Amino acid sequence: DAMPAGGRLTIEGAAVALDAEFARAHAEVPPGPYVVLAVSDTGIGMDSETQAHIFEPFFTTKGPGEGTGLGLATVYGFVKQSGGYVYVDSEPGAGTSFKVYLPRVEKAAASTVAEPGPAAAGGSETVLLVEDEAAVRGLAGRVLAAQGYTVLEAPDGETALALAAARPGPIELLVTDVVMPGLSGPDLAERLAVDRPTTRVLYMSGYAEDHFGRSGTLAEDIAYLPKPFTADALAHAVREALERPMGEERPGP
Repeated sequence: DAMPAGGRLTIEGAAVALDAEFARAHAEVPPGPYVVLAVSDTGIGMDSETQAHIFEPFFTTKGPGEGTGLGLATVYGFVKQSGGYVYVDSEPGAGTSFKVYLPRVEKAAASTVAEPGPAAAGGSETVLLVEDEAAVRGLAGRVLAAQGYTVLEAPDGETALALAAARPGPIELLVTDVVMPGLSGPDLAERLAVDRPTTRVLYMSGYAEDHFGRSGTLAEDIAYLPKPFTADALAHAVREALERPMGEERPGP
């Protein structure tokens, strides 16, 4: 998007030692050993006003339906939770460079192998899957179909409502992203519940669950699957959502 006419995208990684001079220029960064990941483009760049807001949740310079404004906010959260720092250097017409600094450790992490858990049970229920990212929607659809479910796929809330209206049989579960262009996941669930009050709901989101709880977007007791997820996690979450007592996964006010 930043290079509509083409350009060069450069990804670099390095081990660096940040000295006292760097720390003085970046007050929140203590000196020491770090690894740095730099992602740079030769695109349109950003002015200082845009740069001041890029890490804010839901801020976006894209048009309606083209972006949620959660990508960089999520990156910022991941980096800060890891004890790191992220900076942007950009000028209009001169491209943009993001640099992520993460503390470097001297000791290798212990190698662990997760014990596989029990396989998730499949089912024959009908699942309405709503996700605006085509790659995520396609993957989730294939996983659920392989589990035996009948899957209805929609890229947005309005399409999902149209699919539901044309479906004569039951739809046991709505699996929906929370933040989407047009109807949000909770808004879609509310509208679907008017005609299908017995349809359970499983929410997916790449943003922090506690953010939605604090903002009131979702009720406290929800069926929720954080993204990114594994095929096994999706299968387990769907089965658990289908077996939840009704009323526990309704969207909040």
